[in-house]
Amino acid sequence: MPNQPPDDRFKADMPQIPGVAGQAPEEHLGFKPLRLVGFLAALILCLLAVRWILRPKAADMPVAAPTAQINVPAPAPDPNASLPNATEAQPGVAEVREMAKPWSSKEFLFRNRLTGENVPALLLRLSSGSAAQPSGYWAFALDTPFGNCRFEFVRDLSKLRNDYGYTGAKHPMVGNPCTRTVFDPLKMTSLPGSVWVRGSIEQGADLRPPLGIEVEIQDRRIQAVRME
Repeated sequence: MPNQPPDDRFKADMPQIPGVAGQAPEEHLGFKPLRLVGFLAALILCLLAVRWILRPKAADMPVAAPTAQINVPAPAPDPNASLPNATEAQPGVAEVREMAKPWSSKEFLFRNRLTGENVPALLLRLSSGSAAQPSGYWAFALDTPFGNCRFEFVRDLSKLRNDYGYTGAKHPMVGNPCTRTVFDPLKMTSLPGSVWVRGSIEQGADLRPPLGIEVEIQDRRIQAVRME
């Protein structure tokens, strides 16, 4: 028989495996991974956006209350700050013209050479003696040698009568208010060892007068040079 072209109707089909789709054309195989990556990227962005929108709202930070202002009281002024300080290098405490009037007085500080402390003291112009001579002055420590009291210079004779019970004063005196002892600035007295000091005890139980401070005068300036 003459040869005839094969009939496509009798061409055998490729066997089909159940559940497996037919293979896509080769020219489309390279685009599936790109679509998958784009889809995953879009999904991640959506998740991040949703998470940002649904984030918990941060609580408002509490506003700190204003700190209360504390008024610190200023330190009390030192009453001794303006007093002259007699040291070994600068012993001057007053000018002669300041003390020209009898019974003038001036407080000062005397530097104790042994302890380095500043001892409160008083310079007193006597009614006897010259203002230009050391003998016209009496300087002494205000702290009592025994006890915690302080001597005072009493000009008011009525105070000597009322507070000290002393009626024999004819001029200002020095007193110890704690023991009501009265000292006469114009009189000298003797201590054990034949030491003469100023400030005779006129009344009271104190053992001795105030500790005296030696006075010198140079160039019309009064200097406190040493203590007993």
